[in-house]
Amino acid sequence: MSDELRASDLDAVREQLGREPTVPFSVVARCAGGHPLVIRNRPVDAAGDPFPTRYWLTCPTAVKAVSRLESEGWIERWNDRLAREPELGRDVERAHAAYAAERAAIVPGAESWGGVGGTRAGVKCLHAHYAHHLSGGDDPVGAWVGGRVEPVHREEPAGRVAAIDQGTNSSRLLVLEPSEDGEQVELARDMVITRLGRGVDETGRLDPEAIDRTLAVLAGYARRASALHVGRVRAAATSAVRDAANATDFLRPATELLGVEPEVLDGQREAELSFLGGTRGLPREEGPFVVIDIGGGSTEFVIGREPGVAERAISIQLGSVRLTERVGPSDPPSRDDLEAFREIADRELKVVDEAVPVRDAETLVAVAGTATTLQACTMHLDRYDPEVVHRSTMTVEEAERALEELAAMTNEARAAIPVMPVGRGDVIVAGATILVPALRRFGFDRALVSETDILDGLAFELLGVR
Repeated sequence: MSDELRASDLDAVREQLGREPTVPFSVVARCAGGHPLVIRNRPVDAAGDPFPTRYWLTCPTAVKAVSRLESEGWIERWNDRLAREPELGRDVERAHAAYAAERAAIVPGAESWGGVGGTRAGVKCLHAHYAHHLSGGDDPVGAWVGGRVEPVHREEPAGRVAAIDQGTNSSRLLVLEPSEDGEQVELARDMVITRLGRGVDETGRLDPEAIDRTLAVLAGYARRASALHVGRVRAAATSAVRDAANATDFLRPATELLGVEPEVLDGQREAELSFLGGTRGLPREEGPFVVIDIGGGSTEFVIGREPGVAERAISIQLGSVRLTERVGPSDPPSRDDLEAFREIADRELKVVDEAVPVRDAETLVAVAGTATTLQACTMHLDRYDPEVVHRSTMTVEEAERALEELAAMTNEARAAIPVMPVGRGDVIVAGATILVPALRRFGFDRALVSETDILDGLAFELLGVR
């Protein structure tokens, strides 16, 4: 899961709690004004002690609203109801079990710390159940609380949309709400590396286990979108799904979970959406632009003179996961492995050079996880802060140094880097070996790194924003 933390969110949560947070966290849901509503805590604090409350309700207005329910005796009433209704009791038990299992996936053995908010059975804290519900948990108590206290700020949700980008490597969610000033307020942004495309390059099929773990994440995204009162949902799938002979094994259940059928994007549409997300809002005079989007299974190069308007594009069958699987590197990669990465990347980049006038661009914009993670490494951040990374400049020399450092590490050492998302450490070297040669080949001495990409493009189109 994404562990990003913006400095502005740290300040906001500090003010909401009235003290310094003691556990690393990320924001998983926001109120209409954009301030934190629910945070996701790591299972242990800075001292290494257990911290059972995975999801924490922080918005003071929401906290007060739920506290009123507790003062009216609803915890006791709920426990009485669970004693009378065995089926409902089993539903709550499943919520506790899922909460504990998520915690234990990060810290083995943490399932013994209890379920929702550390509770082992029944209901002890309505705040914890409501936070679990808002985060996407299947929690009947939390859903009931939502029905009693919402809308928390006494404003009705207006025009909220959710976009889901199902890539080869990761599953991502974005919830946006249009504001009166014509911009969009972000209510949720999340990413889980599910590796749906593992093995597709070799077998041409999606692995059943990869499908199952991806669907589990999408189910949580669907529940979170519903809890946040999203009106419209749009989902898209890219390289792994469009390349798989058994794509329907994923698409059919995904449609049932999401309520909409995921669009299987071809390379051209993927490129257009990446360009819209990556360049919208940039100064026109900095164009023409080229966007490079390194995914897990494919990489797109997109050219356009105007921000948000793609003109020419090419999608190549090369991404961080696909390249890693083709080479099968040792740990850490050997010199021969790195050379194999470079040779394959060079062959594919030659195709790009012949098809798209990349060299005509003035500004190269690098989007998606390879570029943003590599930039966070060059900055030596002690935590991943998207506000710092977004629209920052990475020189080719900085990118090369970071690539050399990462290539010298084991997978375990890379995974321990504070800014490395869980599940990206074993493919970041391959991804960077696409980005760095691209910069060199096409004559760019720097890249503008963007946090916004195809996921944002999906949401912008849904909102009618260009």
